[in-house]
Amino acid sequence: MILRRKRTTPELQASFDAFRDVLIHLEPAKAALTDVMPTTRMPGRPLPDALAEFEEGLARSEERMPAWRTPALEPEWSACGQGLAQAMRRARRLREDAPELGGFEGLIWAVEELLAPLDAFATAAERFRELGAR
Repeated sequence: MILRRKRTTPELQASFDAFRDVLIHLEPAKAALTDVMPTTRMPGRPLPDALAEFEEGLARSEERMPAWRTPALEPEWSACGQGLAQAMRRARRLREDAPELGGFEGLIWAVEELLAPLDAFATAAERFRELGAR
């Protein structure tokens, strides 16, 4: 038996290319946020600086979202849009209210809370793979 790779339609490929353009801005934003975590050698980046970069990356990602909307991925697209909106609300709330995080555990909690809504992008990437986009 010979297994063949699914062929991607031009519409789906264009959508996938636009999705990758969103990720070009989203992934560095996520990385900037995780840089706040201290290591044995580094103290970690200041949260306000990382939060500003995170919010900027989310905004750039949100601007590019309409380009990858396609009927074949409407549920994933909607989930990603909602995830971005939720992450932006959480980041704004953290920036404006600036709660006392209480050390390392609080910092971990804050980073996880900000990143969790963006898990929808991993689901969308998997759906693209299922549909044969590369």
